[in-house]
Amino acid sequence: MAEIKPFKAWRYNRQLAENIDDLISPPFDEMSEKYRLGLYKNPYSSIHLSVPIGDNPPDSAAEILKTWKEKGVLVKDPIPGIYVYYQYFTLPGNTQEYCRKGFICNLRVYDWDENVILRHENTNPESVDRRVKLLAAIKLHVSPTHGLYTDKSFELEKYMDQNIRKPIYESKDYQGVRDVLSVITDQNVINRFVHKLKGKQIILADGHHRYECSLAYLKKQIANNPFHTGNEDYNYHLIYLSNTEADDIRILPTHRLIKGLDNFDEASIMKKFEKNFFVNLLADKSDADRSILSEKWTFGVLFKGNAYRVRLKPEAFSSMKWNFPEDVKKLDLTVMHYFIIEDILGIPGNIQPSSECIEYNRSFPECVTKVINGEAQMALITRYIAIDDVKRICCSGCTMPQKSTYFYPKVICGYVFGSIDEDEA
Repeated sequence: MAEIKPFKAWRYNRQLAENIDDLISPPFDEMSEKYRLGLYKNPYSSIHLSVPIGDNPPDSAAEILKTWKEKGVLVKDPIPGIYVYYQYFTLPGNTQEYCRKGFICNLRVYDWDENVILRHENTNPESVDRRVKLLAAIKLHVSPTHGLYTDKSFELEKYMDQNIRKPIYESKDYQGVRDVLSVITDQNVINRFVHKLKGKQIILADGHHRYECSLAYLKKQIANNPFHTGNEDYNYHLIYLSNTEADDIRILPTHRLIKGLDNFDEASIMKKFEKNFFVNLLADKSDADRSILSEKWTFGVLFKGNAYRVRLKPEAFSSMKWNFPEDVKKLDLTVMHYFIIEDILGIPGNIQPSSECIEYNRSFPECVTKVINGEAQMALITRYIAIDDVKRICCSGCTMPQKSTYFYPKVICGYVFGSIDEDEA
């Protein structure tokens, strides 16, 4: 099963790290263009490595990294460690503070058929290829993937709780989340982490493309290295691991905005809902997200003028013609994409992932605003996905519909970097 090990992280030097808030950056797909352009203004921002720019972005990142190492902008830790990473956060409309606990380490890269790393999303080959070119140029893991392990005994949390009392970084990120980092270098404690993960499978929560990149890069290295041993640094991937059993694992829903449909008419669309759905008119659009929480296969449907609560009739479920495993069919989002987006709105399932008529948005208030302002014709509001659903789908070997999960908060870039440069080793 999963093999992890400590690593010597490259980190910003002590002087720069005093302003670590100015150096961290979100995952590449979490940034607006305006926010991203602002980050580039800081010559030492981690975005220059995670999302490089220029005529040849990989070469640009490689040159920047070389300069940073030579000038001591980045300094390598002298002792291998496991980096404890806590994220303190609240959710919209709730003042309760949560804390997602986890740690960053190196994870051996496994192929999918080894059934050690489990995925719930498909990847885009072009995106993976771009990442492979960047990894080949800089030989550095810049942003940890988020993975999940299951441990009902919570054995590792006691070591993390003790260690986090002596943080090396503390910052507030773009989401308003308080991020805290510390490092474990005690070999006896590290051995407990290694031993605990040996019998585990890892579920990829976020960063499927980053992991796929490491796998593709490993295969290229094996093919080109006649002396490959399996111990080289390129056999490992930088990952942040948290426990599925923790109460602070949060998966936020991703709603669907519909736009650009020809002959769009609210009355005609709602007439079609009557065949397979129970339909209730809502007095207020603001009730659309709360009204759907208690029952499966229930959605909010927002138009500029009206809002509805719709629930699939149980007897209608058996008419689904998509050839998916039963666990996938039963997901709320599968029901939405089949019975609403394909059957009612007429967007076939095979083109939905690339359709310009479907936009994904995680903010319910923003969905309401876009529909009212006419930026979208309608919005489909869905519930969150439970961690048990994710575990079940992953263990079945299946994948979920596009944009099914949004693990919150996101792991930031800029705290630690993991080298796979064999010359450096």
